[in-house]
Amino acid sequence: MNLKETQKKFHKTLSEIYPKSEIDTFFYWIVEDVLQLKRIDVSLNPDFEINEKDLKTIKSQMNRLQQNEPIQYILGHTEFYGMHFQVNPNVLIPRPETEDLVNWIVSDLKHQPKKHLLDIGTGSGRIAIALKKELPKCEISAFDISETALQMASENAKQNEVKINFVQQDILKLDSLPEDVDIMVSNPPYVRVLEKEQMCDNVLKFEPHQALFVKNNDALVFYRKIIELAITSSKCKTVYFEINQYLKEDLKKLIQPYDINKIEFRKDFRGNERMLKLLID
Repeated sequence: MNLKETQKKFHKTLSEIYPKSEIDTFFYWIVEDVLQLKRIDVSLNPDFEINEKDLKTIKSQMNRLQQNEPIQYILGHTEFYGMHFQVNPNVLIPRPETEDLVNWIVSDLKHQPKKHLLDIGTGSGRIAIALKKELPKCEISAFDISETALQMASENAKQNEVKINFVQQDILKLDSLPEDVDIMVSNPPYVRVLEKEQMCDNVLKFEPHQALFVKNNDALVFYRKIIELAITSSKCKTVYFEINQYLKEDLKKLIQPYDINKIEFRKDFRGNERMLKLLID
């Protein structure tokens, strides 16, 4: 079977599940991954014959897409902040919105003296690694409760040639921060269980629920704990969060009793309130 015929088969098989543009993207990603052919190569060589082994791989990946499995897990990798990251169902797939959070931190710190940043709930390591790449003078540590997530984060740090201090830690059981931490950043679990019905199967069936969901009656548990750790720290006076856009007002109420000098919300590239910065007295 040649490329043109395979692409037609791709569209016929997946057309009832995904829009045409998304099917095209999947097809070109898979062809590049399996055959090492760029999009332009596909256009210039539609009659390129695919050998049986590669065709079997492509069909297998197409069948996995039929089951709503994310393309990033199928390929085993994705891009974030211009870098290559390995991913699997033990870690969340990096989202482009999180790049806006990294941009904010880099913009604030690029002309500052060396700082020690702590990334809480690092997952694939995408925030910590991107920050280390952009702020090489800074020391970066990263916590996660999952040993398997930390193994992947360590591989990603090695692949992207940066040094991160990864530590397995349940943040909810932590009594105090390391004394030398200046800044915390976190994209913690913040999706309420009640929001599950609004979510797509590719997230619900495949991404790690531990990294996504919180109880409906205590949706801000991680934010509260991280703020309390910062409040009791002698040195950490700045915290950056990715947030649930629907919980902005609840976050304001949570923050109100604390001795926090300044709070700033920011929108992501889609115009949603998804980021928060706290400056603590």
